[in-house]
Amino acid sequence: MTQITYVGHATVLVEMNGGRVLTDPVLRRRVAHLRRRGEVDTAALRGVDAVLVSHAHYDHLDRRSLELLGRSTLVVVPRGLGGLLRRRGFERVVEMDVGGRVTVGELTVEATHAEHRGDRPLGARARALGYVLDGSHRLYFAGDTELFDGMTSLAASLDVAFVPIWGWGPTLGRGGHLDPERAADALKLLRPRIAVPIHWGTYHPLHLGLRVAPAFMRDPPALFVRAAALAAPGVDVRVLQPGATLEL
Repeated sequence: MTQITYVGHATVLVEMNGGRVLTDPVLRRRVAHLRRRGEVDTAALRGVDAVLVSHAHYDHLDRRSLELLGRSTLVVVPRGLGGLLRRRGFERVVEMDVGGRVTVGELTVEATHAEHRGDRPLGARARALGYVLDGSHRLYFAGDTELFDGMTSLAASLDVAFVPIWGWGPTLGRGGHLDPERAADALKLLRPRIAVPIHWGTYHPLHLGLRVAPAFMRDPPALFVRAAALAAPGVDVRVLQPGATLEL
């Protein structure tokens, strides 16, 4: 059995073939100018077999969140980001290029292209990646990306796609992101059996949402469901609230 837990934002816990893999862990109550709605049980995430980091932006690569998981955890990052973690005492860091592979127990992880500028602001330079996890199921984690033609090459026997549909503010900001409609268009290229929307409903700027969750924290999944029904009616969309688990 494969278990998928949407921890929140771009953080997904995959438990498959006896392995536990965590994507883009951002786990703290506050990250820079962003506040998290809801808490994370970080103790339940310790002991993961590997962490996959898609790119260097602060809402995807948070060193303090990684430290909560332990510096001996295997961390897979785009090439060019390894030194950022080794200088903080992380012992097992693997740098990847597109097409690179790493084995995690019985799982194979392959790095894929992402259409997104992945440099650390005022810091390390590195491209953004997505990842395909192969085991008893085939799963695709997009990280942050825009549409790209190579998405069609990922479509063979894809069981689940974790598709970003929003961000952390009232707008998506500058380029390289999917909104609900563009994420639905991605499903036409990826053709997964199941789609799980991610990158929504978790973090918001400190000056917003102090009393009531703003609309951009609530609405993107419903917009995605409607758009996906038109663009890719054969895909089963499963909306998971942060903290919820899907079993395959």
